[in-house]
Amino acid sequence: MRQLRLAKDAMDRDWAEPELDLGVVAAHAGYSRYHFIRAFKEAYGETPGQYLTHRRIERAEEMLRSADLSVTEICHLVGFSSLGTFSARFKARTGLTPSEYRTKHVGRGAALIPGCYAMLWAGGFPAATLKKRRDVRPAYGDEQEAGSTSTSASTSSDRSAES
Repeated sequence: MRQLRLAKDAMDRDWAEPELDLGVVAAHAGYSRYHFIRAFKEAYGETPGQYLTHRRIERAEEMLRSADLSVTEICHLVGFSSLGTFSARFKARTGLTPSEYRTKHVGRGAALIPGCYAMLWAGGFPAATLKKRRDVRPAYGDEQEAGSTSTSASTSSDRSAES
């Protein structure tokens, strides 16, 4: 049972990671994939995939009620890679499409959190999106150190040109 709790904790902690799949979770428990499915279902009443999907849908419900993000952005933030799969699973769980859910539940309570703040809180888009970036710039402060050496070199060459 301890190993199953470790795997469940991993799903609770890393639910937004699209790379979190059956093999990774089963490895946390030290089980083979198929033995893990049987043991998890026996202990918790649902398969690991169903549990993870429910966790992701719960988070999506929170974001739809509170954040001013598009359905596509929320889909990716909660760990789904396909908008169609997300919408189908969301509707199967809640009885409403994500857009219908938002329309029904927004306006009750506080104003929506601006999308930029929600993205900052959620950590931005998954790492797979960030890997596509090619323009890597130095961190703040690194550019000043790099600039100071080139500035001193250009200053000394300017002085020798004046002489």
